Amino acid sequence: MLKFIIKRLGLAILVALTVSFISFILLFLSGDPAAALAGEGATDEDVHAIRALYGFDRPVLVQYAAWLLNAISGDFGESYYFKLPVAGLLAERLSITMLLGLCGISFALLTAVPLGVMAAIRPNSLIDRFALFLSVAGQALPSFWFGLILIVVFAIKLQWLPVSGSGSWQHFIMPTIVLGYYAMPAIMRLTRAGMLEVLSSDYIRTARAKGAPEGVVMFKHALRNAIIPVVSLAAVQIGFMLGGSIVVESIFALHGAGYLAWESISRNDLPTVQALILVFSMFYIVFTFLADVLNAWLDPRMRSS
Repeated sequence: MLKFIIKRLGLAILVALTVSFISFILLFLSGDPAAALAGEGATDEDVHAIRALYGFDRPVLVQYAAWLLNAISGDFGESYYFKLPVAGLLAERLSITMLLGLCGISFALLTAVPLGVMAAIRPNSLIDRFALFLSVAGQALPSFWFGLILIVVFAIKLQWLPVSGSGSWQHFIMPTIVLGYYAMPAIMRLTRAGMLEVLSSDYIRTARAKGAPEGVVMFKHALRNAIIPVVSLAAVQIGFMLGGSIVVESIFALHGAGYLAWESISRNDLPTVQALILVFSMFYIVFTFLADVLNAWLDPRMRSS
């Protein structure tokens, strides 16, 4: 198991370095950052002065190496727009986004996995058709539209929940439902398909023939094997939730990291954008690494891969 973890950790580090380099280069390929900072009416002298001030006149590889070394130590520079350390902005905004992402994936798993299991146990039943309806509806409903409907019904009409903000746990109920509902269809379908495949396996029939309780057959034998691809999917989904929550944060006025990304991009705040790309990429890599380790613990056969 230790050898597997070290191998996956080394691969994760290589991916992280590759992603950081590509994301850094892409920002320069989109145009001259010095010209963007200078504005439309700037002269060539102004652009050259800004390029020298922020070090854009150095080779790109030198800029990347300096930026990466500073980023590893937690120094992402100073925001061009907010005039504050980028690390402080991230620390302030990431707490909201991480809480929202964890609540969203928890809601998705606690809803989709039981529904997927019940749909697989009773295929073509009412619960199976209900799960299929939720799956189709989850893919068809845009997040912004679903969020606005929840606001109109539960905040404006019924006045059960606050419209926006992040002052209490009630403020996170509707954003959690919107964010989690988007991930439910894939998790539900994968759970159902995995359970259907496992329940038709020989070892499940053998366990039942030996008189094992149905609960033991379902949760110890069937679900343990069917849940393996769901773990990998959940890792990808939570990475997406943390990095792609800008729509939900904008609708419910949650000033998290997703909303900060939109502000930084619209205002050409290069250091903040670079830091956010790196942090969001690290979320994907870390959660994927943890999912690989958990899957290897659930299924020892994966440790040899």
